[in-house]
Amino acid sequence: MKLKAGFLFLTATESGDDGPTWVKTRGVDLLVIPVNTYSEAVEKARWAVEEEGCAALELCGGFGNEGAARIARCVSVPVGTVRFDVHPGLGNASGDTMFDK
Repeated sequence: MKLKAGFLFLTATESGDDGPTWVKTRGVDLLVIPVNTYSEAVEKARWAVEEEGCAALELCGGFGNEGAARIARCVSVPVGTVRFDVHPGLGNASGDTMFDK
C-alpha cells in the first residue's frame, strides 16, 4: 500500500492559494502544506491526518524543538523533522524564537 504523508513548512508570507498541494509518486503521496505560525501548523497537521488520511508527518527545518513537540502532541501518527538549529529561510533563526511566543 502506498504511503500518504504530509510535509509542513513554515513560510513568512501568507499561504493564500499556494497550497496545500499533493505530489504523487509510485511509492508515496506527499501533501505539501505551507503554514505561517505554529498555531496554524497544529490546525493543518490535524486536518492532514484526520481529513486527508496522512499516516506520517514531516516538518521543515524551521520548526524548533518546541514546534515539533506541539505537532507531535496533536496527532496520532509519527512526526519526523528536518533539522536546522537555525534556518536560513527564517533569517538564521529557529521557529521557536519567532512563532507563538
